[in-house]
Amino acid sequence: MKLENLSRRKKLVLSILLDVIGMITFIDLFWAPISAYIMTRMYNGNKGKIAGAVSFIEEIVPGLDFIPSFTIMWFLTYVFNKKDNQEPITIKVKSN
Repeated sequence: MKLENLSRRKKLVLSILLDVIGMITFIDLFWAPISAYIMTRMYNGNKGKIAGAVSFIEEIVPGLDFIPSFTIMWFLTYVFNKKDNQEPITIKVKSN
Protein backbone atom coordinates (compact mmCIF):
# COMPACT_ATOMS: atom_id res chain seq x y z
CA MET A 1 0.00 0.00 0.00
CA LYS A 2 1.36 3.40 -0.97
CA LEU A 3 0.97 6.00 1.74
CA GLU A 4 0.46 8.88 -0.68
CA ASN A 5 -2.62 7.10 -2.09
CA LEU A 6 -4.46 6.89 1.23
CA SER A 7 -7.72 8.82 1.60
CA ARG A 8 -7.74 12.08 3.53
CA ARG A 9 -9.48 10.48 6.49
CA LYS A 10 -7.03 7.57 6.66
CA LYS A 11 -4.08 9.98 6.42
CA LEU A 12 -5.52 12.02 9.30
CA VAL A 13 -5.94 8.93 11.49
CA LEU A 14 -2.44 7.72 10.59
CA SER A 15 -1.02 11.21 11.26
CA ILE A 16 -2.55 11.35 14.74
CA LEU A 17 -1.30 7.83 15.50
CA LEU A 18 2.23 8.65 14.33
CA ASP A 19 2.25 11.87 16.38
CA VAL A 20 1.22 9.91 19.49
CA ILE A 21 4.01 7.40 18.82
CA GLY A 22 6.46 10.28 18.45
CA MET A 23 5.34 11.81 21.74
CA ILE A 24 5.72 8.61 23.74
CA THR A 25 8.90 7.38 22.08
CA PHE A 26 11.96 7.62 24.28
CA ILE A 27 14.35 6.37 21.60
CA ASP A 28 14.31 9.49 19.43
CA LEU A 29 17.52 8.53 17.61
CA PHE A 30 15.64 5.48 16.35
CA TRP A 31 12.27 7.15 15.68
CA ALA A 32 13.51 10.36 14.00
CA PRO A 33 14.67 8.78 10.70
CA ILE A 34 11.62 6.51 10.57
CA SER A 35 9.34 9.49 11.12
CA ALA A 36 11.08 11.47 8.38
CA TYR A 37 10.85 8.55 5.94
CA ILE A 38 7.14 8.00 6.58
CA MET A 39 6.46 11.72 6.12
CA THR A 40 8.19 11.74 2.73
CA ARG A 41 6.13 8.71 1.68
CA MET A 42 2.82 10.27 2.76
CA TYR A 43 3.33 13.53 0.85
CA ASN A 44 4.83 13.73 -2.63
CA GLY A 45 7.40 16.15 -4.00
CA ASN A 46 9.20 18.96 -2.27
CA LYS A 47 6.55 19.45 0.39
CA GLY A 48 7.08 15.84 1.51
CA LYS A 49 10.84 16.28 1.58
CA ILE A 50 10.59 19.50 3.57
CA ALA A 51 8.05 17.98 5.96
CA GLY A 52 10.31 14.95 6.38
CA ALA A 53 13.24 17.18 7.32
CA VAL A 54 11.08 19.14 9.77
CA SER A 55 9.77 15.90 11.26
CA PHE A 56 13.32 14.58 11.66
CA ILE A 57 14.47 17.77 13.41
CA GLU A 58 11.36 17.85 15.61
CA GLU A 59 11.97 14.28 16.78
CA ILE A 60 15.76 14.49 17.18
CA VAL A 61 15.84 17.75 19.20
CA PRO A 62 15.02 17.08 22.87
CA GLY A 63 11.89 18.79 24.14
CA LEU A 64 10.15 19.18 20.77
CA ASP A 65 8.29 15.85 20.83
CA PHE A 66 5.06 17.58 21.76
CA ILE A 67 4.76 19.14 18.26
CA PRO A 68 2.27 17.12 16.16
CA SER A 69 4.19 17.45 12.88
CA PHE A 70 2.18 14.81 10.97
CA THR A 71 -1.15 16.35 11.94
CA ILE A 72 0.10 19.86 11.14
CA MET A 73 1.19 18.67 7.70
CA TRP A 74 -2.23 17.11 7.13
CA PHE A 75 -3.93 20.41 7.96
CA LEU A 76 -1.52 22.37 5.77
CA THR A 77 -2.22 20.00 2.88
CA TYR A 78 -5.97 19.47 3.14
CA VAL A 79 -7.43 22.39 5.10
CA PHE A 80 -5.28 25.47 4.47
CA ASN A 81 -4.09 24.72 0.92
CA LYS A 82 -6.80 26.03 -1.42
CA LYS A 83 -5.20 24.49 -4.52
CA ASP A 84 -5.41 20.87 -3.28
CA ASN A 85 -8.71 21.46 -1.53
CA GLN A 86 -10.89 22.16 -4.53
CA GLU A 87 -13.50 19.48 -5.09
CA PRO A 88 -14.84 18.90 -8.59
CA ILE A 89 -18.27 20.43 -9.17
CA THR A 90 -20.94 18.36 -10.86
CA ILE A 91 -23.58 20.22 -12.85
CA LYS A 92 -26.70 18.37 -13.88
CA VAL A 93 -28.32 19.57 -17.07
CA LYS A 94 -31.85 18.57 -17.99
CA SER A 95 -32.47 17.85 -21.62
CA ASN A 96 -35.93 18.08 -23.19
